[in-house]
This record gives sequence, C-alpha cells and structure tokens, in this order.
Amino acid sequence: MEALLARARAHLDGFERRALPAEGRRPAAVAVVLLGDDVGRACFLLTRRAAGLRQHARQWALPGGRLEPGESAVDGARRELSEEVGLALDADAALGLLDDYPTRSGFLITPVVFWGGLDPVLAPNPDEVASVHRVPLDDLDHPDVPRLVTIPESDRPVIQVPLLSTLVHAPTAAVVYQLREVVMHGRPTRVDHFEQPVWAWG
Repeated sequence: MEALLARARAHLDGFERRALPAEGRRPAAVAVVLLGDDVGRACFLLTRRAAGLRQHARQWALPGGRLEPGESAVDGARRELSEEVGLALDADAALGLLDDYPTRSGFLITPVVFWGGLDPVLAPNPDEVASVHRVPLDDLDHPDVPRLVTIPESDRPVIQVPLLSTLVHAPTAAVVYQLREVVMHGRPTRVDHFEQPVWAWG
C-alpha cells in the first residue's frame, strides 16, 4: 500500500490537470478514495445511491455533491465523504485533483483523490447511500475498460466501465477511467469529451 501511495503522489504531482470554466454550471466535487480492503488489496470507494433520492437515484457514484458557497473542492469532497459514508479525512489526505468534468445535468465536477488508509471503518448514511463498495484497482485494468458506445443523440462517445457485475456510466465512469490512467499508470489521458447516457442528462 505504501508503494501505491508513493506512485499516486508522484503521478498526481506530475499531472497538469484541466480546469474548465463553469459557464453557468454549479460547482461540485467528488471524492476518489484510495484505500485497502480487509485482505490488503488496493481499492477505491464506489457507492450506490439510495433509491429515495430526488436526483440520480440508484446510480453508481463516487461520494460527492454540490459545493457550498466559498467552499473549496477539497473541503467539499471531504464533507460529502463524511456525510455519505462516515469517513472523516483531514485535508492533508488529499493527494491531488483530476480534470473537471461537465455534466449534462448542469454541474461542473472536480474529482479530488484522497488517501483513505488501510481498511478504514465506513458507516454509510442510508438516506443517501444504498451500499458502499471497495473496488480493487486491478479491476480497472481489465481489457473491457473502458467500453465506448455511440448514441444517436450525440456525436461524442458514451463511456462505460464494467465493474461489480454491472456497468458504471459517466460521469462516474469518466472519473474512474481517469483514475486508472493518471493515478495508476501516469498517463495524462483526458476524459471530459466522454458522453453520458441520455437517461443521466436530466
């Protein structure tokens, strides 16, 4: 795990992230948490949103949400992480930022990569999270990651990432793919051009 932490730091330190103008979108942040599981595998956190949420119910997501006025992406991601899964991290647990991702639903998401440690205790908030999963980073190196499909509604490729016996869609899929490319392998791959499925546009 120490080798993963050192590699992640080095790759993020050398990454020139792309910040995008808001252009009317609401600023938001998500927490991309690197951590160990109970058998010592290197993982990241992924949640399934609660069924009762007004927006994007039951979708696969990274912990996160809209920023409060004057709140930084790091602080907003930390707050959402604590509120959603009960994981409280200090600001110095943030390793760096990935590229901004503009969503069809009107948000500009800033992904913040955190170091969560070895098998931390999680306490999901049932009002927001149906389930929380430690997904092995090795699963992102499968030959099927990513899948790109076309839709008649857009000339941009729709990105999908097969995980947990299902498909994860953008924006989460785009961020997770950039996690693999930048943090794991040190490749400055861009993802803001990837499209979301039509059902996620609202």
